[in-house]
Amino acid sequence: MNVNCDATKRRRAHAVKVLVGLTLAIMPVAQIAGAQATDEKPTQVTSGTEAYQTLYLTNLTQQNDMNDIQNDLRNMLPKAKLDLMSPQNAISIRATPEDIQLAQKLLADLDRPRKIYRLTYTITDSDSGKHIGTQHVALTVISGGKTQVKQGSKVPIVTGTYDAGTPAQNSQVRYQDVGLNIEASVNGSANGVEVRTKIEQSSVAEEKSGMGPQDPVVRQTVLGGTSTLSPGKPLLLGSLDVPGSTRHQEIEVVAELVR
Repeated sequence: MNVNCDATKRRRAHAVKVLVGLTLAIMPVAQIAGAQATDEKPTQVTSGTEAYQTLYLTNLTQQNDMNDIQNDLRNMLPKAKLDLMSPQNAISIRATPEDIQLAQKLLADLDRPRKIYRLTYTITDSDSGKHIGTQHVALTVISGGKTQVKQGSKVPIVTGTYDAGTPAQNSQVRYQDVGLNIEASVNGSANGVEVRTKIEQSSVAEEKSGMGPQDPVVRQTVLGGTSTLSPGKPLLLGSLDVPGSTRHQEIEVVAELVR
């Protein structure tokens, strides 16, 4: 019995020595592997790559409108590269797919058909309290745009001469518009239709200026301002007396939505 017990003890002691030796041998390898894993830096992953696309505008065709949209896109997408192609009514963009999708959404919100209005100006003339005539002028104006109409003549005005005292003497002539000139712009608002108007009426007087036999005297009346109209309801813009005469004029305007 004692012999068997001693043999068992010897086997256990040998097994313990083998286990301790293996443990000591494995520990340096684990320490080195751990040190290598600690020294490695994590890989940086960048999401998204640049893409190129041309975005076309179908309703906004004026230069200032396209400039405004380009500025809005630059403010919202500072990393995107934008180029305005005015002849094609388009904007080219080089950016990430996410930024391109955002630009498309912005254009879908802004590039919408604009309302078109018809402005009818009525000029009523009276002389010494008696009605002598009424003139109607109708303009079609797109919201955010401007329309101008001119009706009258061009009057020559001599401003100087050259080659004076010679047979080839010539006069320098400048032509001035005389008649009716109306400029109108429209902007839709929550309270109605905002109309900016400038009406200019001019005529050649019978008397001369005294500066020269060919120099005319041009009489001129200008009415300008901004008004807010309710569609379909006329608004009196102004009432005035024509200088140098007994005539009186009243000018009113009415705005109607075309589409």
